[in-house]
Amino acid sequence: MIGITGASGQFGQRVLHHLTHTLSVPATRIVAGTRQPAKLANWAARGVTVRALDFDDAATFGPAFVDVERVLLISTDALDRPGRRLEQHRRAIDALAKTGVQHVVYTSMPQPEGSPLLIAPDHAGTEQALAASTLPGFTVLRNHWYFENLAHFMAGALASGTWYAADGAQGSADIARDDLALAAATVLAGRETGRQTYTLSGGEALTKAQIAQRVGAVIGGPIVVAQVPLEGLVQGMIGAGLPEPLARVFASFDTNTAAGRVAEVSGDFRRITGRDPQSFDDWLATDQSWLKTGH
Repeated sequence: MIGITGASGQFGQRVLHHLTHTLSVPATRIVAGTRQPAKLANWAARGVTVRALDFDDAATFGPAFVDVERVLLISTDALDRPGRRLEQHRRAIDALAKTGVQHVVYTSMPQPEGSPLLIAPDHAGTEQALAASTLPGFTVLRNHWYFENLAHFMAGALASGTWYAADGAQGSADIARDDLALAAATVLAGRETGRQTYTLSGGEALTKAQIAQRVGAVIGGPIVVAQVPLEGLVQGMIGAGLPEPLARVFASFDTNTAAGRVAEVSGDFRRITGRDPQSFDDWLATDQSWLKTGH
């Protein structure tokens, strides 16, 4: 039996898809944990066992993952207060170990130790908690950023034609969310034991200027990348309606990119899946639903 936390989210449901469709894992071998079981009614109808799971209640982990050997721990989206997500992850790791889970697969980030990204301590701390746990084995998947994140980060640029950045014009080796879900499903359904760490990147590190040129060609209008001071980027996001704490988190993605911490192109995706990740050009050609613009 294998299990997934946060299975009703976009990433979790793509993992379910790859388990059952790409890898032909019987639905009856899969346990999907979620705070909202009703969202997975379609998967329950296909034979997946859906169980209630709450990261803020450690007592739900035992009933959810009883007799489950391998679990995918999808990092939560709890960013409402500093440290809450790390608390949730530590609680989950301790509960999974006590439940008797043999192997945990965790979705982390590239180079979390000492990173200027404000959410990095959550991932670094979770990796440390895994290493200190009594779990027999775990696999850390250091996932690069999704191509799909552009829908949020480029929203203003699509409307105005100017993409403000504070990343020093450095590159980022982003990757499609679906590819990361495939890699997670492959490790989860596999027989890997022990303790491993993989870095999962796209096939090339692109700067915002390169991305802007390719997106501009699709929408039929230029997008200019304007480098600004970090505080100017923060204030611009606050002016656009983001709460200041969230604006500073988002701006720190640029700080992290400027430090060259997401430019590494790794071969680990191919090592896990046996194929190359989807290129940005191919992804852009197949997913243009987010290209809504007043530009």
